[in-house]
Amino acid sequence: MVTLAHDWGGPVSLGWALAHREQLAAVVLTNTAVHQPVEHAAPAVIRLARAPMLLAQACRTTPAFVRATTALSRPALARDVRDAFAAPYASAARRDAVADFVRDIPVEPDHPSRRTLDDIAAGTATLDVPALLVWGTRDPVFSQRYLEDLLRRLPHADVQVYPTASHLVLEDSPEGVGVVWDWVRRRVGGDGARAAHDDGAEGAAPGEGSAVVPIRVDTSRPDEVAVVELGEGERRVTFGELDERVDAVAQGLAARGVQPGDRVAVLVPPGVDLTTVVYAVWRLGAVVVVADAGLGLRRLAAALSGAGPAHVVGIGRALALAAATRVPGSRIRTDGGGLVALADEGRGGTDPLPDRLDDEADGAILFTSGATGPPKGVIYTRRGLGAQVALLRETFGFGPGERFVAAFAPFALYGPALGLPSAVPDMDVTAPHTLTATGLVEAVAAVDATMVFAAPAALRNVVATAGSLTADQRGVLGGVRLVLSAGAPVPPDLLREVQEVLPGAQTQTPYGMTEALPVATHDPTATATDELTAQDGVCVGRPVPGVEVGVAALGPDGISTEELGTGPGVVGEIVVRGPHVKDRYDRRWAAQEHSDRPTGWHRTGDVGHVDEDGRLWVEGRLAHVLTTADGPVTPYPVEDRVRKIPGLVDVAVVGVGPTGAQLVVLVLVPGHRGGPLARLTGAAPGAGALAGPDLAARARATAGVPVAAVLVRDWLPVDVRHASKVDRGALADWAEGILHGRRTADRLRDVLAGRGRARAPRRRSR
Repeated sequence: MVTLAHDWGGPVSLGWALAHREQLAAVVLTNTAVHQPVEHAAPAVIRLARAPMLLAQACRTTPAFVRATTALSRPALARDVRDAFAAPYASAARRDAVADFVRDIPVEPDHPSRRTLDDIAAGTATLDVPALLVWGTRDPVFSQRYLEDLLRRLPHADVQVYPTASHLVLEDSPEGVGVVWDWVRRRVGGDGARAAHDDGAEGAAPGEGSAVVPIRVDTSRPDEVAVVELGEGERRVTFGELDERVDAVAQGLAARGVQPGDRVAVLVPPGVDLTTVVYAVWRLGAVVVVADAGLGLRRLAAALSGAGPAHVVGIGRALALAAATRVPGSRIRTDGGGLVALADEGRGGTDPLPDRLDDEADGAILFTSGATGPPKGVIYTRRGLGAQVALLRETFGFGPGERFVAAFAPFALYGPALGLPSAVPDMDVTAPHTLTATGLVEAVAAVDATMVFAAPAALRNVVATAGSLTADQRGVLGGVRLVLSAGAPVPPDLLREVQEVLPGAQTQTPYGMTEALPVATHDPTATATDELTAQDGVCVGRPVPGVEVGVAALGPDGISTEELGTGPGVVGEIVVRGPHVKDRYDRRWAAQEHSDRPTGWHRTGDVGHVDEDGRLWVEGRLAHVLTTADGPVTPYPVEDRVRKIPGLVDVAVVGVGPTGAQLVVLVLVPGHRGGPLARLTGAAPGAGALAGPDLAARARATAGVPVAAVLVRDWLPVDVRHASKVDRGALADWAEGILHGRRTADRLRDVLAGRGRARAPRRRSR
């Protein structure tokens, strides 16, 4: 027997389970609770409904309580769904049970039901059968506190959270129904599918079993500058000073209740303070939870809430946001003297910090950009973080004598562990296009930098603002030997423009993702243009040492197969493994099961192929593959062919229509408003429109696939993190609106506003 229960059904089903262990095969729970701590107030909705003056009126006499339950969903449930939930409770007599169960909730310590519920709560911790917790994190009744309580009692449980779902999680996220059935089939039904996946996982991952690189401040040169923070009031700290601060803050955090294994959300702007806090959390053996503001406030709050931090460390403004969005955890403020006080408190501590930490324990939770769905938490163990540091050092020659400008958010923190003096530029690292050429000069000069790591959008703005540089400022940039850029494919033309600003720099474009970086690397400027365009997609280079790459071929339906191949020319999903690959997704059971095939490998969600020379070519995202009647179409090759039309700034291809019969639609961005190309469209500047016949004919002739429509816009929407990846879902919605004849001059902005995600105009990148 597998129990499946929601809300008050949770303790009811668990009570039965504890009394019938011999029949119990597994437990599935959705948004429920088995324990209401006396020291914490019950949910406001429950307290209101149990008020003596309201209970009968709200729960029995009227359907107010029943209707309020279905009103919690956002977006609102359809009327027929709400009516279906209310149908069994059409009369006051039928609502007796509603009033009874609300009355039974043991809010008071002496409530008659409390002992029974306490016994169930205690017994739940003794269950050893498979368990699945499916949770809507926007539930105002069963908040994150109740999920954390269940996880303490069922630490072996699998978890599937839905950040946008509320109380009725399986109504708000109906895909969860399929997840439950899949989980039962795999965990209880003895499904052989997983075993089939495991067949390909023979042998250890490359580099597995090697010595662990500690994630600590490198103190081999204690008097050398470790971090320079530019902006309002430059700040500097040496490696020795940083190490002392890290120990002091770690002691202070311990005094505030932070323990090894605790999840600690860190909401501090990049710079000295962020570096100090992150390394202090690692020094304690706790887990850093990092979600940058580039996700947008709503998605940031959802990501943090879903991670369930025990503590939130941040500036006052960030702590206010955490409180307003009900992010759990104690609050520790860093600005306004808070971090200084925390360090002083730690210096007075007497308890020793841990000498040995578990290398296999969780070390960090990072978040994906959310370009193809809600951001997912990605868990790295301490071993995995160390492997990433080692791989960066070996691949790019990070070592003594090198100095680093950290203008790329994911790696702004690794300088101290690498022993690299690092400068954090005067910019918003979560908005990369805010880096100017002058800001880059100041950062390079601050540490006499030899390397720069920046997102494509940052480099684009550096090139755009380089005209204001003086001869002396250009001379400062002449000492940079290496420019790294990641976050999205980087056009070779942009890198050549970068080399005009930094003439002594080689360029590298590491390919990877939040779950694994780097996977491969490449210098597009060192390869002949005809060689870069000889095959479909974007060449991202050969896998770096210690990383294996496979390809799971695409089927006719655009879905990748189970088998992995390594031969040249096969187009499919790119699959990787190595010592630095994520350990797992956090509380996303379905995503983890899908990505971990074969076991130990990571399905990247990118599609591409490997050529005869072992180089990897990326052709787009699996989620963006068009499934036409003629078979799957990957987007990048089509875009690359059409982009050759003179005068185009950018191109995107999207699919419109049902899966398996999608039509190919091209969206073009002209170079200049009112120029020759704009006149071909016959549209007013700024409006989306069908392209004129001449332009449409040229685009169709070069696309290489049948094209249903050619549209024109002045800009393409992009992701909020790197301002480099096209939001193809929004663009497809907009294109469909035009083709259906709706008035759509501002349709794209409406689509983006409805998603709650700001998007900056994008120029000439993917």
